[in-house]
Amino acid sequence: MIRKPVDVGDPDRLYMVTGGRSEADDSFDLVTLVVSESEPTPGMQSEHVRILELCRHPIAVVEISAELALPVTVVRILLGDLHDMGKVSARHPRAAASVAGLPETALLQEVLHGLRNL
Repeated sequence: MIRKPVDVGDPDRLYMVTGGRSEADDSFDLVTLVVSESEPTPGMQSEHVRILELCRHPIAVVEISAELALPVTVVRILLGDLHDMGKVSARHPRAAASVAGLPETALLQEVLHGLRNL
């Protein structure tokens, strides 16, 4: 089986799926968890319906992209549409703790030394 690069797809189809848009919503990064807030409605675009079905449980943007076999940029555009309609909510990963809040290196070395002595 020959695999294609991820962002290769029929340009006409991708153009139709996004309505000609190429700028994605910046609020969805690869690890943002997305959850559907409602069921699909009649007449919705098939990709929107599939996303809502996938998002019944929290799922990362990159996983949605893989399941739909669409480029991440296209998925982010579609998620932006659904978010604007109030159909999905996004749970962003927590930011890393600041370096100032981490324990001192000397303390960590003492703990490691104590564990090795056990």
